[in-house]
Amino acid sequence: MKTLVLNASPRKAWNTAKLLKSAADGAKSVGSEVEYINLYDLSFAGCRGCMLCKRKNVERCHCYWKDDLTPIIDKIFQSDTLLIGTPIYLGRPTSRYFAVLERLHFCSLSYDDYRNYFTGTVRVGLFVSMNATKEFYDRLYRDAFEGYAKELEILNGEVCLYLCYDTLQVSDYSRFDMASFDEGKKKLSRERNFPKDLENAYQLGRRLAQ
Repeated sequence: MKTLVLNASPRKAWNTAKLLKSAADGAKSVGSEVEYINLYDLSFAGCRGCMLCKRKNVERCHCYWKDDLTPIIDKIFQSDTLLIGTPIYLGRPTSRYFAVLERLHFCSLSYDDYRNYFTGTVRVGLFVSMNATKEFYDRLYRDAFEGYAKELEILNGEVCLYLCYDTLQVSDYSRFDMASFDEGKKKLSRERNFPKDLENAYQLGRRLAQ
């Protein structure tokens, strides 16, 4: 069994990354072969519309634009489990997340009848971390992110959306112009909730990789 882990956050050791690493440990605990990739270490862009994947008699579900993302697209389609994480930036996933999804979708989309060329099955865990509270998320973000999770159904497997609310943005708020946040409340929320989030991520990674 193969598990691919994609960190779509530019921060390699903060909330999203910690969730993904815990989920990866869960996958490893059931014997899955795990590969962890920081997407912001790579050089790539979204879909170029080159149409090379739409030529007649070419391999389907393969992106023909040559950059650092090309082999990652192949690895997604070849994996058994995909664990992908993004923070919420300005109400949306990161630009790196969207670039991956553009490329993934376009090379597996038939322009003959709009069917999905991909016939395999990849189970997906989508981890979303945010500064927002649950109440704020439910009011303003929920419908959009449920839609983003649904887009991953292109991989024909179970898609689990895991939400991590009210995260700690920095370790010392006094060093930044961030007066709208209460550092004490943020740290208390992290102490109370983030260990549970890490355990939940571990269990989800374990379950999806089995």
